[in-house]
Amino acid sequence: MTKKKKITFILNPKSGTHSKEEIPAMIEQILDKELFDIEICFTEYRGHAAEIAKHKVEESVDIVVAVGGDGTVNEVARSLVHTDTALAIIPCGSGNGLARHLCLPMDLKKAIGVINSCKVDKFDYGVINGMPFFCTCGMGFDAFISLKFAEAGKRGPITYVENVLKEGLKYKPETYEVSDDTGAKKYKAFLIACANASQYGNNAYIAPGATMKDGEMDVIVMEPFTALDAPQIAADLFMKTMHNNSKIKTFRTKTLHITRKAPGAIHYDGDPIMTDKDIDVHIEHQGIKILINPDATEDAGQPNPLLNAFSDFFNNINNVREDIERQGHRFQVINKVLLRKLTKL
Repeated sequence: MTKKKKITFILNPKSGTHSKEEIPAMIEQILDKELFDIEICFTEYRGHAAEIAKHKVEESVDIVVAVGGDGTVNEVARSLVHTDTALAIIPCGSGNGLARHLCLPMDLKKAIGVINSCKVDKFDYGVINGMPFFCTCGMGFDAFISLKFAEAGKRGPITYVENVLKEGLKYKPETYEVSDDTGAKKYKAFLIACANASQYGNNAYIAPGATMKDGEMDVIVMEPFTALDAPQIAADLFMKTMHNNSKIKTFRTKTLHITRKAPGAIHYDGDPIMTDKDIDVHIEHQGIKILINPDATEDAGQPNPLLNAFSDFFNNINNVREDIERQGHRFQVINKVLLRKLTKL
Protein backbone atom coordinates (compact mmCIF):
# COMPACT_ATOMS: atom_id res chain seq x y z
CA MET A 1 0.00 0.00 0.00
CA THR A 2 1.30 3.46 -0.97
CA LYS A 3 2.17 5.65 1.97
CA LYS A 4 -0.26 8.51 2.40
CA LYS A 5 0.97 12.04 1.77
CA LYS A 6 0.60 14.58 4.54
CA ILE A 7 -1.32 17.64 3.39
CA THR A 8 -2.17 20.83 5.30
CA PHE A 9 -4.75 23.39 4.16
CA ILE A 10 -4.16 26.93 5.39
CA LEU A 11 -7.34 29.02 5.19
CA ASN A 12 -7.42 32.77 5.52
CA PRO A 13 -11.03 33.46 6.51
CA LYS A 14 -10.71 37.19 5.75
CA SER A 15 -9.08 37.15 2.30
CA GLY A 16 -10.77 37.58 -1.04
CA THR A 17 -14.43 37.56 -1.94
CA HIS A 18 -15.37 33.91 -1.30
CA SER A 19 -16.88 32.63 1.93
CA LYS A 20 -14.63 29.93 3.45
CA GLU A 21 -17.30 28.31 5.64
CA GLU A 22 -18.10 25.50 3.20
CA ILE A 23 -14.51 24.73 2.18
CA PRO A 24 -13.66 22.24 4.97
CA ALA A 25 -16.74 20.18 4.03
CA MET A 26 -15.73 20.35 0.36
CA ILE A 27 -12.24 19.11 1.23
CA GLU A 28 -13.68 16.28 3.26
CA GLN A 29 -15.99 15.33 0.39
CA ILE A 30 -13.63 15.68 -2.60
CA LEU A 31 -10.08 14.93 -1.46
CA ASP A 32 -8.97 11.29 -1.83
CA LYS A 33 -8.48 10.02 1.72
CA GLU A 34 -6.60 6.98 0.46
CA LEU A 35 -3.91 9.36 -0.84
CA PHE A 36 -3.81 12.00 1.90
CA ASP A 37 -3.72 12.55 5.64
CA ILE A 38 -5.58 15.84 5.92
CA GLU A 39 -5.12 18.77 8.31
CA ILE A 40 -6.91 22.14 8.13
CA CYS A 41 -5.58 25.30 9.82
CA PHE A 42 -7.07 28.79 10.00
CA THR A 43 -5.02 31.97 10.08
CA GLU A 44 -5.65 34.48 12.83
CA TYR A 45 -3.46 37.46 11.86
CA ARG A 46 -1.24 38.84 9.12
CA GLY A 47 1.84 36.65 8.72
CA HIS A 48 0.25 33.67 10.44
CA ALA A 49 0.05 31.68 7.18
CA ALA A 50 3.82 31.99 6.74
CA GLU A 51 4.38 30.78 10.31
CA ILE A 52 2.09 27.77 9.88
CA ALA A 53 3.71 26.85 6.55
CA LYS A 54 7.19 27.05 8.09
CA HIS A 55 6.16 24.66 10.87
CA LYS A 56 4.72 22.24 8.32
CA VAL A 57 8.03 22.19 6.44
CA GLU A 58 9.75 21.30 9.72
CA GLU A 59 7.20 18.49 10.18
CA SER A 60 7.99 17.18 6.65
CA VAL A 61 4.46 17.76 5.38
CA ASP A 62 4.35 16.90 1.67
CA ILE A 63 1.90 19.57 0.48
CA VAL A 64 0.73 22.87 1.96
CA VAL A 65 -2.36 24.37 0.36
CA ALA A 66 -2.93 28.13 0.36
CA VAL A 67 -6.68 28.80 0.51
CA GLY A 68 -7.14 32.50 -0.14
CA GLY A 69 -5.97 35.33 -2.35
CA ASP A 70 -2.59 36.34 -3.71
CA GLY A 71 -1.50 37.65 -0.30
CA THR A 72 -2.18 34.31 1.37
CA VAL A 73 -0.48 32.48 -1.50
CA ASN A 74 2.59 34.67 -1.10
CA GLU A 75 2.74 34.10 2.67
CA VAL A 76 2.54 30.34 2.31
CA ALA A 77 4.81 30.09 -0.72
CA ARG A 78 7.67 32.11 0.76
CA SER A 79 7.93 29.58 3.59
CA LEU A 80 8.16 26.69 1.11
CA VAL A 81 10.94 27.92 -1.19
CA HIS A 82 13.95 25.61 -1.51
CA THR A 83 12.22 22.83 0.45
CA ASP A 84 10.69 19.47 -0.45
CA THR A 85 7.22 20.69 0.56
CA ALA A 86 5.05 21.58 -2.43
CA LEU A 87 2.60 24.45 -2.71
CA ALA A 88 -1.00 23.93 -3.82
CA ILE A 89 -3.58 26.68 -4.33
CA ILE A 90 -7.33 26.93 -3.86
CA PRO A 91 -7.98 30.41 -5.27
CA CYS A 92 -10.38 32.46 -3.18
CA GLY A 93 -9.04 35.96 -3.78
CA SER A 94 -10.16 38.87 -5.88
CA GLY A 95 -7.33 38.56 -8.43
CA ASN A 96 -5.75 35.08 -8.12
CA GLY A 97 -2.77 35.98 -10.31
CA LEU A 98 -0.61 32.92 -9.70
CA ALA A 99 -3.54 30.49 -9.87
CA ARG A 100 -4.65 31.99 -13.16
CA HIS A 101 -1.14 31.89 -14.63
CA LEU A 102 -1.00 28.19 -13.74
CA CYS A 103 -4.49 27.71 -15.28
CA LEU A 104 -5.97 26.35 -12.07
CA PRO A 105 -9.77 26.23 -11.89
CA MET A 106 -11.48 29.19 -10.24
CA ASP A 107 -14.29 26.83 -9.20
CA LEU A 108 -13.49 25.73 -5.63
CA LYS A 109 -14.60 22.11 -6.01
CA LYS A 110 -12.60 21.70 -9.21
CA ALA A 111 -9.56 23.33 -7.60
CA ILE A 112 -9.72 20.81 -4.74
CA GLY A 113 -10.12 18.01 -7.26
CA VAL A 114 -6.89 19.03 -9.03
CA ILE A 115 -4.98 18.23 -5.84
CA ASN A 116 -5.97 14.56 -6.17
CA SER A 117 -3.79 14.31 -9.30
CA CYS A 118 -0.80 15.27 -7.14
CA LYS A 119 1.24 16.38 -10.16
CA VAL A 120 4.16 18.57 -9.02
CA ASP A 121 6.59 20.70 -11.01
CA LYS A 122 9.40 23.13 -10.15
CA PHE A 123 9.03 26.86 -10.84
CA ASP A 124 10.97 30.10 -10.52
CA TYR A 125 10.21 32.84 -8.04
CA GLY A 126 11.51 36.38 -7.63
CA VAL A 127 12.95 38.47 -4.82
CA ILE A 128 12.68 42.26 -4.51
CA ASN A 129 14.70 43.88 -1.73
CA GLY A 130 14.63 40.59 0.17
CA MET A 131 10.87 39.97 -0.25
CA PRO A 132 9.86 36.92 -2.33
CA PHE A 133 7.26 37.32 -5.07
CA PHE A 134 5.72 34.71 -7.32
CA CYS A 135 3.71 36.75 -9.87
CA THR A 136 4.86 40.35 -10.13
CA CYS A 137 6.57 43.11 -8.26
CA GLY A 138 7.06 46.72 -9.18
CA MET A 139 7.23 50.42 -8.49
CA GLY A 140 5.45 53.47 -9.77
CA PHE A 141 1.72 53.71 -10.32
CA ASP A 142 0.81 50.09 -9.48
CA ALA A 143 2.73 50.32 -6.18
CA PHE A 144 1.05 53.68 -5.50
CA ILE A 145 -2.41 52.16 -6.06
CA SER A 146 -1.53 49.07 -3.99
CA LEU A 147 -0.44 51.33 -1.12
CA LYS A 148 -3.64 53.38 -1.27
CA PHE A 149 -5.81 50.27 -1.27
CA ALA A 150 -3.82 48.78 1.61
CA GLU A 151 -4.43 51.96 3.61
CA ALA A 152 -8.15 51.50 2.94
CA GLY A 153 -8.11 47.79 3.72
CA LYS A 154 -8.22 47.08 -0.04
CA ARG A 155 -11.99 46.87 0.05
CA GLY A 156 -12.84 50.31 1.28
CA PRO A 157 -15.97 52.21 0.30
CA ILE A 158 -16.56 53.46 -3.20
CA THR A 159 -15.92 57.03 -2.09
CA TYR A 160 -12.38 56.04 -1.13
CA VAL A 161 -11.85 54.38 -4.51
CA GLU A 162 -12.93 57.63 -6.12
CA ASN A 163 -10.38 59.53 -4.03
CA VAL A 164 -7.66 57.10 -5.10
CA LEU A 165 -8.60 57.67 -8.73
CA LYS A 166 -8.48 61.42 -8.28
CA GLU A 167 -4.98 61.11 -6.84
CA GLY A 168 -4.07 58.71 -9.63
CA LEU A 169 -5.03 61.25 -12.26
CA LYS A 170 -2.42 63.57 -10.72
CA TYR A 171 0.24 60.84 -10.43
CA LYS A 172 3.59 62.04 -11.79
CA PRO A 173 6.00 59.64 -13.57
CA GLU A 174 9.41 59.19 -11.97
CA THR A 175 12.92 58.92 -13.38
CA TYR A 176 14.68 55.58 -12.83
CA GLU A 177 18.19 54.35 -13.58
CA VAL A 178 17.84 50.69 -14.52
CA SER A 179 20.86 48.36 -14.61
CA ASP A 180 20.94 44.77 -15.86
CA ASP A 181 23.53 42.46 -17.39
CA THR A 182 23.78 44.66 -20.50
CA GLY A 183 24.43 47.95 -18.71
CA ALA A 184 22.50 50.93 -17.35
CA LYS A 185 19.72 53.04 -18.90
CA LYS A 186 17.60 55.92 -17.65
CA TYR A 187 13.84 55.88 -18.05
CA LYS A 188 11.11 58.31 -17.17
CA ALA A 189 8.36 55.85 -16.36
CA PHE A 190 4.76 55.64 -15.19
CA LEU A 191 5.58 52.25 -13.72
CA ILE A 192 8.21 49.51 -13.85
CA ALA A 193 6.98 45.95 -13.34
CA CYS A 194 9.05 42.79 -12.95
CA ALA A 195 7.07 39.72 -13.91
CA ASN A 196 7.82 36.14 -12.98
CA ALA A 197 4.31 35.13 -14.11
CA SER A 198 2.29 36.66 -16.90
CA GLN A 199 -0.42 38.62 -15.11
CA TYR A 200 -1.49 40.80 -12.22
CA GLY A 201 -4.63 38.70 -11.82
CA ASN A 202 -8.07 38.56 -13.42
CA ASN A 203 -6.37 37.96 -16.77
CA ALA A 204 -4.78 41.42 -16.85
CA TYR A 205 -1.60 40.43 -18.69
CA ILE A 206 1.27 42.78 -17.86
CA ALA A 207 3.76 40.29 -19.39
CA PRO A 208 1.97 37.95 -21.82
CA GLY A 209 5.14 36.04 -22.72
CA ALA A 210 6.37 35.46 -19.18
CA THR A 211 7.07 31.93 -18.03
CA MET A 212 7.96 30.70 -14.56
CA LYS A 213 10.52 28.22 -15.86
CA ASP A 214 13.15 30.19 -17.82
CA GLY A 215 15.21 31.60 -14.94
CA GLU A 216 14.49 35.18 -16.03
CA MET A 217 11.98 37.93 -15.27
CA ASP A 218 10.16 40.03 -17.84
CA VAL A 219 10.75 43.72 -17.11
CA ILE A 220 8.06 46.11 -18.30
CA VAL A 221 8.72 49.84 -18.46
CA MET A 222 5.57 51.88 -19.09
CA GLU A 223 6.66 55.27 -20.34
CA PRO A 224 4.61 58.45 -19.73
CA PHE A 225 1.56 58.59 -21.96
CA THR A 226 -1.10 61.05 -23.00
CA ALA A 227 -4.84 60.85 -22.58
CA LEU A 228 -5.01 59.64 -26.17
CA ASP A 229 -2.78 56.62 -25.36
CA ALA A 230 -4.55 55.46 -22.19
CA PRO A 231 -7.48 53.50 -23.67
CA GLN A 232 -5.18 51.47 -25.91
CA ILE A 233 -2.88 50.64 -22.96
CA ALA A 234 -5.90 49.45 -20.98
CA ALA A 235 -7.07 47.31 -23.90
CA ASP A 236 -3.58 45.85 -24.42
CA LEU A 237 -3.45 44.83 -20.76
CA PHE A 238 -6.38 42.47 -21.20
CA MET A 239 -5.70 41.42 -24.82
CA LYS A 240 -2.15 40.14 -24.20
CA THR A 241 -0.73 42.78 -26.56
CA MET A 242 1.24 45.01 -24.18
CA HIS A 243 4.48 44.17 -26.00
CA ASN A 244 3.11 45.80 -29.18
CA ASN A 245 2.41 49.16 -27.54
CA SER A 246 4.86 51.95 -28.38
CA LYS A 247 4.71 53.24 -24.79
CA ILE A 248 5.90 49.90 -23.41
CA LYS A 249 9.55 48.81 -23.29
CA THR A 250 10.25 45.19 -22.34
CA PHE A 251 13.32 43.05 -21.78
CA ARG A 252 14.34 39.93 -19.86
CA THR A 253 17.03 39.54 -17.24
CA LYS A 254 18.01 37.44 -14.22
CA THR A 255 19.01 40.39 -12.04
CA LEU A 256 18.06 44.05 -11.93
CA HIS A 257 19.16 47.10 -9.96
CA ILE A 258 17.01 50.22 -9.99
CA THR A 259 17.79 53.62 -8.51
CA ARG A 260 15.20 56.36 -8.20
CA LYS A 261 15.49 59.89 -6.87
CA ALA A 262 13.79 59.29 -3.53
CA PRO A 263 12.43 56.50 -1.30
CA GLY A 264 8.90 55.31 -2.02
CA ALA A 265 6.52 52.40 -2.37
CA ILE A 266 7.17 49.09 -4.08
CA HIS A 267 4.89 46.06 -4.18
CA TYR A 268 5.40 42.31 -4.22
CA ASP A 269 2.39 40.33 -5.46
CA GLY A 270 0.25 43.38 -4.75
CA ASP A 271 1.41 43.90 -1.15
CA PRO A 272 3.04 47.34 -0.77
CA ILE A 273 5.99 48.33 1.38
CA MET A 274 8.00 51.51 1.64
CA THR A 275 11.65 51.18 0.74
CA ASP A 276 14.64 53.36 -0.03
CA LYS A 277 15.66 54.67 -3.45
CA ASP A 278 17.75 51.57 -4.35
CA ILE A 279 15.85 48.45 -5.45
CA ASP A 280 17.32 45.03 -6.24
CA VAL A 281 15.36 42.30 -7.99
CA HIS A 282 16.47 38.80 -9.00
CA ILE A 283 15.04 35.43 -9.99
CA GLU A 284 15.59 32.18 -8.09
CA HIS A 285 15.48 29.44 -10.74
CA GLN A 286 13.22 26.45 -9.96
CA GLY A 287 13.15 27.42 -6.30
CA ILE A 288 9.66 26.22 -5.42
CA LYS A 289 7.58 23.09 -6.03
CA ILE A 290 3.94 23.68 -7.03
CA LEU A 291 1.04 21.34 -7.76
CA ILE A 292 -0.18 21.92 -11.31
CA ASN A 293 -3.37 21.24 -13.21
CA PRO A 294 -2.89 18.28 -15.61
CA ASP A 295 -5.97 19.44 -17.55
CA ALA A 296 -5.06 23.12 -17.68
CA THR A 297 -7.34 25.53 -19.54
CA GLU A 298 -7.45 29.30 -19.21
CA ASP A 299 -10.20 30.72 -17.05
CA ALA A 300 -12.18 33.87 -17.74
CA GLY A 301 -11.57 36.66 -15.23
CA GLN A 302 -14.03 38.55 -13.07
CA PRO A 303 -13.46 42.14 -11.95
CA ASN A 304 -11.91 42.95 -8.59
CA PRO A 305 -11.60 46.28 -6.76
CA LEU A 306 -7.97 46.94 -7.69
CA LEU A 307 -8.47 46.19 -11.38
CA ASN A 308 -11.71 48.16 -11.32
CA ALA A 309 -9.63 51.08 -10.07
CA PHE A 310 -7.19 50.67 -12.96
CA SER A 311 -10.08 50.41 -15.40
CA ASP A 312 -11.87 53.43 -13.98
CA PHE A 313 -8.61 55.36 -13.97
CA PHE A 314 -8.11 54.71 -17.67
CA ASN A 315 -11.77 55.46 -18.36
CA ASN A 316 -11.41 58.78 -16.59
CA ILE A 317 -8.43 59.58 -18.77
CA ASN A 318 -10.48 58.55 -21.80
CA ASN A 319 -13.23 60.95 -20.71
CA VAL A 320 -10.61 63.69 -20.50
CA ARG A 321 -9.47 62.75 -24.03
CA GLU A 322 -13.05 62.93 -25.34
CA ASP A 323 -13.54 66.29 -23.65
CA ILE A 324 -10.31 67.53 -25.25
CA GLU A 325 -11.58 66.34 -28.63
CA ARG A 326 -14.96 68.04 -28.11
CA GLN A 327 -13.29 71.25 -27.00
CA GLY A 328 -10.89 71.01 -29.93
CA HIS A 329 -13.81 70.66 -32.35
CA ARG A 330 -15.53 73.61 -30.69
CA PHE A 331 -12.39 75.71 -31.01
CA GLN A 332 -12.10 74.75 -34.69
CA VAL A 333 -15.69 75.93 -35.29
CA ILE A 334 -15.04 79.19 -33.44
CA ASN A 335 -11.81 79.72 -35.36
CA LYS A 336 -13.59 79.19 -38.70
CA VAL A 337 -16.27 81.74 -37.73
CA LEU A 338 -13.64 84.25 -36.65
CA LEU A 339 -11.65 83.63 -39.81
CA ARG A 340 -14.70 84.29 -41.98
CA LYS A 341 -15.43 87.50 -40.07
CA LEU A 342 -11.82 88.65 -40.35
CA THR A 343 -11.73 88.02 -44.09
CA LYS A 344 -14.79 90.27 -44.53
CA LEU A 345 -13.11 93.22 -42.80
